[in-house]
Amino acid sequence: MAKICILGTAWPFRGGLAVYNQRLAEALSQEGHEVCIETFTLQYPEILFPGKTQYAIWEYNGNVPILRGVNSVNPINWILTGNRLKKERFDVLIIKYWLPFMAPCLGSIARIVKSNQHTQVISILDNVIPHEHRIGDKILTRYFIKSVNGFIAMSEKVAADLRKFDQKKHLKITPHPLYDNFGEKIDRDEALRRLKLDPKFRYLLFFGLIRDYKGLDLLLEAMANPNIKNKPVRLIVAGEFYSESQKYYQQIENLGIKENVIIFPNFIPDHEVNLYFGAADIVVQPYKSATQSGVTQIAYHFEKPMVVTNVGGLAEIVPNGKVGYVVNVSAEEIANAINDFFTNRKTEDFLSGIREEKNKYSWDRMTETIMNLSKILKDDRKK
Repeated sequence: MAKICILGTAWPFRGGLAVYNQRLAEALSQEGHEVCIETFTLQYPEILFPGKTQYAIWEYNGNVPILRGVNSVNPINWILTGNRLKKERFDVLIIKYWLPFMAPCLGSIARIVKSNQHTQVISILDNVIPHEHRIGDKILTRYFIKSVNGFIAMSEKVAADLRKFDQKKHLKITPHPLYDNFGEKIDRDEALRRLKLDPKFRYLLFFGLIRDYKGLDLLLEAMANPNIKNKPVRLIVAGEFYSESQKYYQQIENLGIKENVIIFPNFIPDHEVNLYFGAADIVVQPYKSATQSGVTQIAYHFEKPMVVTNVGGLAEIVPNGKVGYVVNVSAEEIANAINDFFTNRKTEDFLSGIREEKNKYSWDRMTETIMNLSKILKDDRKK
């Protein structure tokens, strides 16, 4: 069994990264590995954070110890943290990479830790090239990539992006596992009652942090399509705005769909996620760019059909016609898919496909990939 540290976001911070790291830690721990998580004392300076708060409003109930020691903007802290982790002689240091802003911090710590000539640094890549580009992204990403021994990409798109920076280092591709830690499925009527939604309507769900690249504007335009607007169908938008919110409210007003859209404009706590998926008939991801998406894996867990756009790696994990629809980045095509779903009552048609596909996305598959890659890297070091 291995001694493993996961370096990155975790409780008391909130969000998909924290959920992922904690769920991965639990999976590795259940297999008998000695696991800890090293997270931040300061993740983002408040001036750079677009949301209301970085912190969870719920307590941590996991079994893996979480230590807070990393300051993302303090180079002295990186040295101290790196030396502390270096002395621990972990067999594997796992880093989830998602943003060039974190590259100096995570890359510097990784360099120090692996200088003990024992620890293998493995990065699970959310993104290599970020959705929202900034000056210096490539330089920062290259700095991080050079600090890592081996990589795991969760889609072919991310793997291809990595190869633009590095052609030689070991790379494995394993899909994003299910987010199966948001509770059990909840009865539709119960979910609607608790959310105070009218059961005479059917519901679409747009879920997660609202950023411009996620294409909510396209979905709102689709809701104004007469084939959708005149149906007893409503759109639930559940998530905190990380983009300017007024333009979306103005779009809703301009399109005349105020009665057709229900917005819950807050970060959805982990223990309430099942309510929104319980209420939904279908989950829509109208993204303009993507790699892979944790929302897809929540939808699989709750066995909900999906409409996704054909960007990034989404089409890799949502087989068109089997578990939902893959459409072009077009409000008209999104509307056509939604119309087909409700007009032809496709829920049962997709359910068997969803249950078959979701079996591919186990945490066992991810942990096996990590440990196999670790062995390859260890064998390379011996050569």
